[in-house]
Amino acid sequence: MPYTSIDDLTEKIKEVLPTHAQEIYEKSFNNAYEQYQSAEKRRNPDEDAETIAHKVAWAAVKREYEKDESGQWVKKKK
Repeated sequence: MPYTSIDDLTEKIKEVLPTHAQEIYEKSFNNAYEQYQSAEKRRNPDEDAETIAHKVAWAAVKREYEKDESGQWVKKKK
C-alpha cells in the first residue's frame, strides 16, 4: 500500500535512514507500487507489487546514500 508521507514508513526505515533518504524511499516506493500493479509489467509475475516497490525504493536510496564505517546511512560523496 502506498505511503502518504514519510511518517507512514516503517519504524525500521525511519530509524536507519536520514530524512532525505526517507523521502527518496517514499517517493520511489509509491511510483513503483503504482507502476507494477499489473502483473504483466513485472519481470517476475509471481512477485507482488509491494515486494517490487520495496526493492525499487532501496535501489533508489542506494544510488544517493551508502553506509559508512559505523553502519550509518550517509549521502555519497560526488
